[in-house]
Amino acid sequence: MNACVMLFVIIAGCYIGFQIGWEGYKVTDGYFPYGVNGVLAGSATVFFAYIGFDTVASTAEEVKNPQRDLPLGIGAALSICCFLYMMVAVVIVGIVPYFAMDPDTPISSAFAKHGMQWAMYVVTSGAVLALCSTLMGSLLPQPRILMTMARDGLLPSFFSDVNKHTQVPVKGTIAAGICAAALAFFMDVSQLAGMVSVGTLLSFTMVAVSILILRYVPPEEVVPLPSPRRESMGLSQEYDEEKGRDPLGDEICDTSQIKDLIMTEPMKDPLLEKKQHKGTMDEMKRRKIAAFSIGSVCLGVLVLTASASATWLPFLPLCIGCIVGGVLLIPGLVVLCCIDQDDGRHSFGHSGGFMCPFVPFLPVVCILINTYLLINLGGDAWLRVGIWLLIGVFIYIFYGRTRSSLVDVVYVPVAKADVRRSSSGFMS
Repeated sequence: MNACVMLFVIIAGCYIGFQIGWEGYKVTDGYFPYGVNGVLAGSATVFFAYIGFDTVASTAEEVKNPQRDLPLGIGAALSICCFLYMMVAVVIVGIVPYFAMDPDTPISSAFAKHGMQWAMYVVTSGAVLALCSTLMGSLLPQPRILMTMARDGLLPSFFSDVNKHTQVPVKGTIAAGICAAALAFFMDVSQLAGMVSVGTLLSFTMVAVSILILRYVPPEEVVPLPSPRRESMGLSQEYDEEKGRDPLGDEICDTSQIKDLIMTEPMKDPLLEKKQHKGTMDEMKRRKIAAFSIGSVCLGVLVLTASASATWLPFLPLCIGCIVGGVLLIPGLVVLCCIDQDDGRHSFGHSGGFMCPFVPFLPVVCILINTYLLINLGGDAWLRVGIWLLIGVFIYIFYGRTRSSLVDVVYVPVAKADVRRSSSGFMS
């Protein structure tokens, strides 16, 4: 129904535009009255319009064929909505000059100025429908994210409870709804929009950085150790029987025996010791170079975007900052393109999943654009988001850090680990 309302706006607006000759594009200031920085600043402000596509990813456990359906669903939804958003903006700006728009009701007032009073009711009904769909789309993923974090021990088990009849995290949904209602009641719409934009851009940037880390310097393998806490975490009896056995069927009693097994395994064949040692050194060198390059790229992006956004600076310091940022960014990107990615990317997680294409170009471009948009957002939004992040840090320090499912594990290098993977979660 929202799509039908937007199609009505596009078709009716085009009819008016061709009749009046698209007055909105005949302004004296030209197409970019506030320049490129004005366009990007506006993009950062309305970026919250594009959140909600991660809802598809958060429902992965409820999808029959996630390897195929998740990328298809995200790509199709994003493409359709992006096309509709752009066409509505093109039509409305074309029939009414930007300075003559009503900031509170821009679309309905644009039709009212051209004698289509009845169209206001259609647009208003679309606005009500958009509010309902936005509320549903926003409340769907958050309880599932809280449920996953609670399963990992980072939040209380209250959020991981699933209703036996509906198979829905009802408690987490109610808690998320109460928090959302409180924020909507006490805060202004513009303040909420700024907070949502900062949070969304920040999370997308962290995901892009994580892709580079997982492809070039992925974390070491995790071998769970026996712990009484696993019973409270709801692990199966089969897992309890397998968790203390190595690939040969021998029981592993403690961490020291696992380490002895790893350290003595290369000594079984002394003729292969030198070759394995050299391969390990080469892999360590590659990981160090990759880590340094990723850090250089992130630092270069920060310096470059900060310098490009500081239009109040004199020309010379602005150019020096951009050059320094480019010197850090471009060589790091070139090095990432030249060195090999980690072999563990083929087996990271579960087989059959989908991977991000065009690495490292796509993640670096994502980091660059998102960082520029973040810098152009106001300081008030950053202050509010900083308070929320600080609350999250305190929750992690005083609760999640000591109750995490990764507390009783030993980290084993991929090259030395020869522990079989099982569907029960023996290796994650």
